[in-house]
Amino acid sequence: MKILVTGGAGFIGSHLTDYLLSKNHDVIVVDNFFTGSENNLAGQADNPRLTIIKQDIISPFDAGSVDQIYNLACPPIHYVKDPIETVKTNVLGTINMLEYARKYRAVFLQTSTSEVYGDPVVHPQKEDYWGNVNPIGPRSCYDEGKRCAETLCYDYREKYGLNTKIVRIFNTYGPRMQFEDGRALPNFIKQALKGEALTIAGDGSQTRSLMYIDDLILGLTAMVQENGFFGPVNLGNPEEELTIKKLAEEVIASCGSKSAVSYYPLPVDDPLKRKPDISLAKERLDWLPKVSLSEGLKKTIIDFKTRLNIHA
Repeated sequence: MKILVTGGAGFIGSHLTDYLLSKNHDVIVVDNFFTGSENNLAGQADNPRLTIIKQDIISPFDAGSVDQIYNLACPPIHYVKDPIETVKTNVLGTINMLEYARKYRAVFLQTSTSEVYGDPVVHPQKEDYWGNVNPIGPRSCYDEGKRCAETLCYDYREKYGLNTKIVRIFNTYGPRMQFEDGRALPNFIKQALKGEALTIAGDGSQTRSLMYIDDLILGLTAMVQENGFFGPVNLGNPEEELTIKKLAEEVIASCGSKSAVSYYPLPVDDPLKRKPDISLAKERLDWLPKVSLSEGLKKTIIDFKTRLNIHA
């Protein structure tokens, strides 16, 4: 099978690419390398089944016929660097990729996000919750961009009969996360390994649910293979919800660090709670996350130590 992965050199995309290649698929990675890195695909450098194209999906392109498209383009945190480009990627980029899928009648999977729920007033969040999103704040380019991308997937399915699927990804972590990702966990690991104070937003009482990358990849591929189910569907780990303060403590302990903690003001529109209801994923995809936080942290910390050249 021939599969196109946009954002395929990023954290999630490179793990997905590795998995698809391990199943003997031909994979076309499309990435503008704004946040993705060829280093993430270094282990596949000599794989004849892999093609890498440097391309921004905001501009139309054609790499030939494909059977499936995973649309992962658009970084979740770096929107602050260029919010207008973020909107373009989520809207124009998604339109371009949907048109690509329509041309070749490819299955199209849109990686949406738990950010579509905003700062939720419903907890945990189910797929039928419409969210509490600020349309004119610093996070809006990403939150509303992803919501519009979901709308486009719905409209292309209704108008053209395109087999579009929507997955809402909750906080995911693992090897290859960027050091300057901006999210709490990679910041904490880097700070703990370097003996720096861990910087906590607000009072640290806000919660996140953390899912290891391997569990996410199995959920994404299960969704593509499920006939007649379009979503949206939540993928996350409700068993690993914890406060940011508790997460900092877990990282310090797992790193064997003596780092202290410090606090800074909570960013605008930062959600106070985030936890998925995954009943639908269990029912339709027979999917459950299996990797515990302790196990996932251990693997992630080893990766960070290697890339930071820390020997301990």
